[in-house]
Amino acid sequence: NILNHNRGLIRLDWQSLTKEECAKKLGTNIKTGLSPSQAEERRNRYGPNELEQPKKKSVLLRFFAQFSDFMVIILLVAAGISFVTSFLQKDNDYIDSIIILAIVTVNAMTGLIQESRAEKSIEALKKMSSPHAHVVRAGTEALIEAKNLVPGDLVLLNAGDLVPADLRLTEAVNLKAEESALT
Repeated sequence: NILNHNRGLIRLDWQSLTKEECAKKLGTNIKTGLSPSQAEERRNRYGPNELEQPKKKSVLLRFFAQFSDFMVIILLVAAGISFVTSFLQKDNDYIDSIIILAIVTVNAMTGLIQESRAEKSIEALKKMSSPHAHVVRAGTEALIEAKNLVPGDLVLLNAGDLVPADLRLTEAVNLKAEESALT
């Protein structure tokens, strides 16, 4: 019901409009869809059909985040106590403190490396499984990446297709939706 693409907010009850009224509000043709130039202009205006990704944390912040675990904090406190005790006793036996700090640091580096690899794997999976959409543009059916959909595109759904964006259905025959993912 809301079209929000960094350039403005349009609030309409799309479900209460006729398909002709929707087409008029979106500036599209129900039979031929958008022209390539219209689609390009809207892609430039509204951006890609993607969820905004949160900013990635810097490597330094992600490294220090590895030290936020309760057990790691206990180990750091133990290393601090061991250091202070050795200092106060003036025996210069800091080996326990150094070993604990080394173990905690290696653990943090290992965690950071594993986290980075997992993020790269997820990105690769996203690229491999990027959804596509059948659209009608300039009267011709085309298969495009779902991220290239723009407001006003005519999307054709077939059995088994994933819905690639917020859509207003204009025609449906035996439509069924698998909603188990929502629950």
